[in-house]
Amino acid sequence: MKLGIVGKGGVGKTTISSLVARHYRTLGRRVLAIDTDSNPNLAMSLGLDEQTADSAPVIPRNLVTGGGADWTPPLLLETFGLETPEGVTLLHAMRIDQAGAGCTCSSHGAVRSILGSAIDELADVTLVDMEAGLEHLSRAGGTLAYADVLLVIMEPTRKSILTASRTVSLARELGIPRVAGVGNKAKLPADQAFYEEVAAEFGVPLAGIVPFHPDVGTADRRGTPLTAEEAGPVRAAVAAVLAWVEGAHDERAGLEAERARIDRRIAELEAQAGG
Repeated sequence: MKLGIVGKGGVGKTTISSLVARHYRTLGRRVLAIDTDSNPNLAMSLGLDEQTADSAPVIPRNLVTGGGADWTPPLLLETFGLETPEGVTLLHAMRIDQAGAGCTCSSHGAVRSILGSAIDELADVTLVDMEAGLEHLSRAGGTLAYADVLLVIMEPTRKSILTASRTVSLARELGIPRVAGVGNKAKLPADQAFYEEVAAEFGVPLAGIVPFHPDVGTADRRGTPLTAEEAGPVRAAVAAVLAWVEGAHDERAGLEAERARIDRRIAELEAQAGG
């Protein structure tokens, strides 16, 4: 399975990505995580120290040019894969080390090439922690065009959910089979109700809602992953999201939410016309 994790900056993509990767490892799955952020931080969330994370090799951009033919999936992981204490193999897709170094289009193309290769022979789950924004769904034919599942991480604001709605539309245009939003940092029960109402308004199917927990901020300040004892409700919520991912979900809930949104809008227009 190839799983992409996307969203606006600051919504918690890297934290969710690390918990997803760790959960699948507890199930005995072989997990490959690809960090596509130009300022990569997933390594630390998977237990690596700062020095190791900063010195990690970056996959070659020539995967999308003539030189890419030499990089078979086994050689790619052997050369550039970084084993983490969590048992996840990590690839760094890019890193900006100097000003004026040019765009990262070829790095995104390299990630797309990896996802389109026979990487499934080496990993049961290939997880892509994407940089913030929407451009990766348009450039290089769509960096995540080969993804099986796309999770759009949101925070409890209308702007974040609106961005998720745009992301869902682009992902469906790319033909990604399963796309859903994940509400993060929810202070229950008010934020849960907000997510459910606004996601339905904007036609974003919900795979689950992850609660706010102070342990997440504590771990970020330490620069280490959450321990097994920390943030139990957060880890349980992520596990519930992945149960949705693994289940035979056919997006019926999302379509019903979209239909309800359209029905409400028609009623509003009819009321305006009648007034």
